[in-house]
Amino acid sequence: MRAGTAGSLGERAESESGSSCARSARDGREAGERALRKKLVIYLMAEPETPELALAAVEGGADVVELGFPFSDPLAEGPVIRRASERALSRGMRTHACLDVLARTRELLPETPLVPMTYAAILEAYGYERFAADARERGAASFILVDLPVEEQPALKRIQLVAPTSTDERIRAAAEATDGWLYLVSITGTTGAREELSPALPPLVERVRAFSDVPVYAGFGISTPELARAAGTLADGVVVGSRAVETAEQGPDALRTFVGSLRAALET
Repeated sequence: MRAGTAGSLGERAESESGSSCARSARDGREAGERALRKKLVIYLMAEPETPELALAAVEGGADVVELGFPFSDPLAEGPVIRRASERALSRGMRTHACLDVLARTRELLPETPLVPMTYAAILEAYGYERFAADARERGAASFILVDLPVEEQPALKRIQLVAPTSTDERIRAAAEATDGWLYLVSITGTTGAREELSPALPPLVERVRAFSDVPVYAGFGISTPELARAAGTLADGVVVGSRAVETAEQGPDALRTFVGSLRAALET
């Protein structure tokens, strides 16, 4: 082999090695930034259009998508999600149909955590173990059961909720049992858009931090970029439900734009 050729091959190999190292360093930085950034969770009702809406939400900057499985008596929900639940049920969105939506959403979003959110009565009727197995098979990363106390069904690993009214004992138990992050219900009452951040959120975050270093995501009442930014200064992530459901009724483009505004607010 000629010396010039050997030199060229060596230089090319050295260049490729340098490029590979640079890519690895860049990928590492980006992964670190993603890990540190405030998480954005978007709630959508499970309906036939939901997979495409979920894709739009992630394109706008959502990190996690909650899929609401509609229930006939959603006690924790405000008027927007109640109407969406009634609409979904009128369209035949029962448990099997919602699981199909989950599976189709997973096909579009293979890397995004998808979290079914519903009520215990649905799992009572379907079977807790059966529901968990079927949902996991279709792509569920975890579950949220709004009305199931932490001490019930402990074998079902799920994201726990705590509220301003929760006792210290319940907060400690929820933090120990939760799956990945703890959902902070920032208000006393039902879901729905609010004009200002709940004054109950800062002390709730402090109480949870006193017991655990588990990540905490604040939800209920967060409806604007300004509120998302304010909640993000306190919590590790924010959950947006009612306003996301309202915006989703206008289609994927509107939802993508709205979620993008939330993501921009969390990063400023």
